Amino acid sequence: MRGFPDLPPIWWLGSVLAIHGFSRLAPGLHSPNVFFDRVSWVLLAAALFLILWSGVWFWRKKTPIEPHHVPRALIVEGPYKLSRNPIYLALVLLTLASALGQGSLLGVALAVGLWAVLDRRFAAVEEALLQRTFGAEADAYLAKSRRWL
Repeated sequence: MRGFPDLPPIWWLGSVLAIHGFSRLAPGLHSPNVFFDRVSWVLLAAALFLILWSGVWFWRKKTPIEPHHVPRALIVEGPYKLSRNPIYLALVLLTLASALGQGSLLGVALAVGLWAVLDRRFAAVEEALLQRTFGAEADAYLAKSRRWL
């Protein structure tokens, strides 16, 4: 799709809109309950915290946050000690929160699908860029940290 903004938030938005669209089109396939609703709020809060915490580190290191831009710094602090891709993890958690809040098993499948897209289309590519840009320093970070959790 020429001209389509191929960005993780766009993929996330598409998955969330699909979850809500399916809940409207086929309400019988969804069964929200109080437990999953509460879990969804916890996931939402955790995801928003991860995004903000990660964003602070991009700002502190003065490096671009946009995918596929050449980084000016290797971020290994803060949330990047827990995951090499905390923002992408947060987008998956937001999708999962939406799915659970709607009581949507299909939404859970969409969260898994989003994870696969983010893993292959963005995380793997960005890690290769880190290796080209930072060499042995990136290799050491990639070896000691996990891509997701």
